[in-house]
Amino acid sequence: MRIINTSSIVYRQLKDKAFFIAICVLSSVMAIPLIAILFELIQKGYKQISFPFFTETAPSTLDAMMAKSAGELIPGGIVNGITGTLLIVSIAALIAIPTGILGGVYLAEKPKSIFSTIVRFLTELIQGTPSIIIGVIAYAWIVVPFGSYSAIAGSIALAIMMLPLIVRSTEETLKMLPRSLKEAGLALGSSYTNVVLKVLLPSAFNGLFTGILLAISRVTGETAPLMLTALGSTVINWDINNPTSSVSLLIWEFYNDPYLIDLIWSSSLFLLLLILALNLIAKYIVQRTSR
Repeated sequence: MRIINTSSIVYRQLKDKAFFIAICVLSSVMAIPLIAILFELIQKGYKQISFPFFTETAPSTLDAMMAKSAGELIPGGIVNGITGTLLIVSIAALIAIPTGILGGVYLAEKPKSIFSTIVRFLTELIQGTPSIIIGVIAYAWIVVPFGSYSAIAGSIALAIMMLPLIVRSTEETLKMLPRSLKEAGLALGSSYTNVVLKVLLPSAFNGLFTGILLAISRVTGETAPLMLTALGSTVINWDINNPTSSVSLLIWEFYNDPYLIDLIWSSSLFLLLLILALNLIAKYIVQRTSR
């Protein structure tokens, strides 16, 4: 008959509770800076949030100075940055998503080939490259040859930054799928292309969608690459061959103007809420597709 050591059980229970308390305390400490940042943004940013904030372009220094002198809210908004962000990020997604998925499929299906090794190395290299360096590369590749800053140059820079996340998420998600899925598709007489497009990729939708969302969320707030490629614009621009603004570029411009400081907080709050909304929508879609 086995004798149960009660002291050992008590010791394990105490150790378990201590470990749980330590995790809760450390998690709370990690959350304090995030809560403080969010509180600061809401406290200082909500004042400028209004209907004109989403429908008017950024104000000039003179308009802001006159409003500050009169004790009024700064007129204008960031609609030129909102439209520019949508344009640049949308084009970047159109470039990076199909390219990244195809690259991830190849890495998952041919993991030991020489070309896969090269692609995987380049992916890791790009992922660790500072965004300003990618901006310089896009400037040399697009801006200098065409002689103009443009939305397409900014989109290419952001697409390069998105590729590593999409490639790696696609590769890792496809590796987790049961091998029997591909074998069953091939056994039924489907071509390899149809098996990949109609069996593997739909089965990996949740992982692919999460990786795409992370990539979009990462580049939405980027400033350095766009400073060297899109440059910025004081008006709403839908022409991909002309300089275009973005919310992050406007935040940088507001920072350099002492009369537009108040708009920094409102623009940052909007950008934070935009990324939060993207994550919540994606989470909802993933949950619905899982069911």
